[in-house]
Amino acid sequence: MAGMAAAADVTVLSAARIHTGVPGRPAVEAMAWDREGRILAIGDRARLLRSHPSARRIELPDATVIPGLIDGHAHLMNLGIALLRADLAGTADKAEVIARLRAFARNLPDGTWLLGRGWDQNDWPEAAFPTAADLDAAFPDRPVWLERVDGHAGWANSAALRAVGRDLSGDWQPEGGRILRGATGKPTGVLVDTAMALVDAVVPPPDRSMREEALRRALAAAASHGLTGVHDMGVSLADLELMRRFADQGLLKVRVRAYADGAGAAMEALCAMGPYEHPGGRLSMRGVKFYVDGALGSRGAALLADYSDEPGHRGLLITPPEAFQAAVQRARDCGLQPASHAIGDRGVRVVLDTYARVLGDDAMRGNHRWRVEHAQVIAREDMPRFGELQLIASMQPTHATSDMPWAGDRVGEARLQGAYAWRSLWGMGVVLALGSDFPVESVDPRLGLYAAVTRQDTHGQPPGGWRPQERLDLAEALKGFTWGAAYAAHDELELGQLHPGYRADFVVLAADPFAIDPTDLPRLPILSTWLDGKPTFTQPGSE
Repeated sequence: MAGMAAAADVTVLSAARIHTGVPGRPAVEAMAWDREGRILAIGDRARLLRSHPSARRIELPDATVIPGLIDGHAHLMNLGIALLRADLAGTADKAEVIARLRAFARNLPDGTWLLGRGWDQNDWPEAAFPTAADLDAAFPDRPVWLERVDGHAGWANSAALRAVGRDLSGDWQPEGGRILRGATGKPTGVLVDTAMALVDAVVPPPDRSMREEALRRALAAAASHGLTGVHDMGVSLADLELMRRFADQGLLKVRVRAYADGAGAAMEALCAMGPYEHPGGRLSMRGVKFYVDGALGSRGAALLADYSDEPGHRGLLITPPEAFQAAVQRARDCGLQPASHAIGDRGVRVVLDTYARVLGDDAMRGNHRWRVEHAQVIAREDMPRFGELQLIASMQPTHATSDMPWAGDRVGEARLQGAYAWRSLWGMGVVLALGSDFPVESVDPRLGLYAAVTRQDTHGQPPGGWRPQERLDLAEALKGFTWGAAYAAHDELELGQLHPGYRADFVVLAADPFAIDPTDLPRLPILSTWLDGKPTFTQPGSE
């Protein structure tokens, strides 16, 4: 292959160490790629330079190179929109929320909705859902609508509730959702899962320029944190078109594997035309993302038994099982890959049962790689079924370290035995595609690697890690963010490793992650990120 490329069109990069991710040849000191960004050779620096004497040289004697990091489950447009709204992540109490909202609102025109995201009542002293009254004193007239950190609940003030134009009191509930109400039957201001659509429907949508700016910011944030790929879950036709325009203009700084937003217009377009592939290789839509249940933090995850901290409540099935099965069957008939959000043990079981019925005898002889997204709480007896059905477990390590302070309160000690169980699934031979679910969690994959190998927060708590028997080692965690994610999207023959014929997607680090203490992983400097052999991010001063 090397002889096919003119020497002047070849780049040879050498570094202190290049971790290839290739079994049997884990580390080399140099690699060469052609003008199209395809790797020609890996190995000894002197040999590669002899083979390509006129090649452009990049010498990084103090740096380490790893394969490009791929986030196996994320939301690019949600991240971009969040970056344009009030940031409520990490707020310690409701007073801090109000303070941040006041500061953000200073630059808003009168009458404009005040929108934000990131609050988590579990981080507050009372650990209870807020109310509209908590917002009304500061914002009596301006509508306020704030998404919870997981995107599965929203907090409105009274002005926003009035804008809905429908009486939200009583005892009725939307299918797959929950309006929280007080003793008198009046809405408290918190709406869960599909109930959020009642407010979302009256929020002015972002215009074209705002959507373009949101995507630009999201792509820049991803590249600056070492991401070369993102599996973007729940992409609309409009957002796919926006990404296509970016791809046409060479503006996609990460490789996007988009999954359609459920059994809607995008999925039907794929059924009519076939899976979408942009000719530049940086954008595709070959699968569809379904919602089965809600989130654990807002008690929307569907459980087989009552929530330990809310007797009588077992969460929500956002999609009825019959409709979910019909949608999965439709996806299969259209040649699309299902990726199904399931967090609670009942939600996971619904997915496993449905996949088993739809796959039938093809479960063990196909190459379907159907996905279960999150799989946070799994009944122990259901774990072997992931391997039996040849499924992908798409999991997010930082969910465990975010949820560990209160997860036991939600599900109790017995159900924790199957919670955030990466090691258990890995030991059963299940392929793990690791990610972050940003903007629910940080876009930074270094935090995911750290959480995977320590099961601790960034303050080193708890000592020894939370349920440490479920830790991964660094090689396993890195594989989940590289080859595992590539495999989950049927990309493992060109992504996820540094190997001849593969795309030159890689990250340059200031130190070898395998040679530092795991506690230093979150602060390991990223010097540059490369896609198709070209930098998409360079740390200032590291050129």
